[in-house]
Amino acid sequence: MIAFQQQILNLIKCFRRQWPLFSNSERTTICGADCMLMALQLSMAEVNKQQHGDFTVSLSDVLETWKYLLHDKLGLSYENMKEPENYVNLKKAYHAFLSRSNMLDLIDVCQKCYCLGLVSEDESITPVRLLEFISGIMNVQENNGSVLSTPSTPVNRLGQENVKVTILAKKCVCSYLSLLVNSKDDLALAHILNVPDRGLGREAFTNLKHASQERKMSIFLMATSFIRTVELGGRGCASSLFDPLKAHVKGLSNFVNFIDKLQEIVGEILDPRVAGGRILSTMKMHLIKGRSNGDPFCQAVEEVVQDLDLKIKNIIDSQHEVSTASTTGVSPARPKLHSINHGTVYCGRDTVKVLLALLDEEAVSPPTQNKAELLYDDESLNLFGITSVLTLFRSPAQSNGSSPKPLRQRIQKSMDEKKMKDFQEGKSPAGTQPGN
Repeated sequence: MIAFQQQILNLIKCFRRQWPLFSNSERTTICGADCMLMALQLSMAEVNKQQHGDFTVSLSDVLETWKYLLHDKLGLSYENMKEPENYVNLKKAYHAFLSRSNMLDLIDVCQKCYCLGLVSEDESITPVRLLEFISGIMNVQENNGSVLSTPSTPVNRLGQENVKVTILAKKCVCSYLSLLVNSKDDLALAHILNVPDRGLGREAFTNLKHASQERKMSIFLMATSFIRTVELGGRGCASSLFDPLKAHVKGLSNFVNFIDKLQEIVGEILDPRVAGGRILSTMKMHLIKGRSNGDPFCQAVEEVVQDLDLKIKNIIDSQHEVSTASTTGVSPARPKLHSINHGTVYCGRDTVKVLLALLDEEAVSPPTQNKAELLYDDESLNLFGITSVLTLFRSPAQSNGSSPKPLRQRIQKSMDEKKMKDFQEGKSPAGTQPGN
């Protein structure tokens, strides 16, 4: 598994060296397996909302479409699979979501490297192997061969809960880093807008989302625009578009100013090793503020920050080794489009390069095996005062009750309707019995 992850990472490094051939921004972030699935879930819910009125989608539908999408994008046979309902619209919505978020998924990166002839035959990855990795089959096979199943005990359950908290902590830290280098990443913003608690719940996110759609900009840039307007002229000068946001000035100001603080570190500290460590320590203090020392989330954040800090050191050491032969990583082309603080971005070029490399490593992590927990685990998130991404993106509007049922129910309904139609066609006109 580790060797295969390194193969994918090598392709991503190739993308970083040649990014103008792939994207219009050097700050494009990579969407890993879990991120791809969450993007698909949100895209499917949005299509369902447009066609049925409800921003919702069942787990069975997501997994069915996920399997079909992977085969389709990888050019693998899907003859024995039924095409999901509205698949063309779902696929279009998925790619539009990634494009708006300035992201590329793992499949797109690998395929473009091949198409552009940037990798040798020895470095290539077969579509089947990539499918096995992204879908999690490869990870399951390795675990089955090396790990014996253990019965559920209080100690094991406690260990599982600790793993969940660590995953949550890493997601929060990496989401802050992602938003720091890519201000268009709405998915990252959704994970951290109210972490720690800023009073920015579902209503605040919905108001931000609607305003950003009106202005055709990312959610973070919408928040920044609003706070800058308030800071320059007070609440009274904000346009009517900002009216729903006025109730959230305090929380949004806290969020935007914290990202500004991180960006100042990027711009003011020239040494990426020092800057990276300062960014992580600043985030750690921000995330654990107000929590007790024994809080599991505090302990998880501490461990995650230590792990990422070590990875930053290793990335910098590796880049120094390679730099003697040729320049690598982010091109020196102008980064204006997706930078957050244009005044300091040039000074922090090396730090941005390191942070992107760190996020690239996280993007090739094995996917979460329990998809239900990844996509719908509201209960665990609520324990830490966090709202799930699907719930955040679902506007708190009145439902018309016409949301699509799970795939199995729709198939059963279709079969029942067909039986009824066949039964009715077997009857003679005018209610006469057959044969009379």
